[in-house]
Amino acid sequence: MAKSVTYEFVKGFWEEIPPFRLVLGLCPVLGVTTKMQFGIGMGLATTFVLVCSNLLVSSLRKVIPAKVRIASFIIIIATFVTLVELLMQAYTYGLFLQLGMFIPLIVVNCIVLGRAEAFASKNGLALSFADGLGMGLGFTLSLAALGAFREILGAGTVTLWGDPLFSLLTYFPGFQKFEFMVQAPGAFICLGLMLCGMNMLGKK
Repeated sequence: MAKSVTYEFVKGFWEEIPPFRLVLGLCPVLGVTTKMQFGIGMGLATTFVLVCSNLLVSSLRKVIPAKVRIASFIIIIATFVTLVELLMQAYTYGLFLQLGMFIPLIVVNCIVLGRAEAFASKNGLALSFADGLGMGLGFTLSLAALGAFREILGAGTVTLWGDPLFSLLTYFPGFQKFEFMVQAPGAFICLGLMLCGMNMLGKK
């Protein structure tokens, strides 16, 4: 059991990392990653919903009738999305405003519903918790990496909650910013480049 729990946790960091291996949940991946901090905020919100919904679906898997399981899963997910939305309004209102409509859209995120249907409804609490946490943190790291990539190419700096972490302009004063990288076309280009890198590393 211990080995299985470990595997279910770590698979979300590389083997089944959602945006790059499963190619799921691309709406928030492309929409909120203009900055690294937005990617981290969206990823953590999704992780919270993933873990909580996985645990509840796993707990009720023998009670929920098969004919209404999808509708039941959506209600469970929507409950936790509402909870995380209220918590963000109370404690991280600035981030909540930046993420906007993408927070309520977690309800229809195919990663969350997919884990509930494909995994949590068929496994126990420990495995479901490990799966949800691993997938959520892998998703968070993906959004953070893509956000940092876009931010540094588009703005020349990477910031976290207003504090500069790294500035390309310090080392290359003549660096010309690729401002389109923080716009919609840049999201597709950066995602494509990172997918290419992941595939090349996977082959090696």
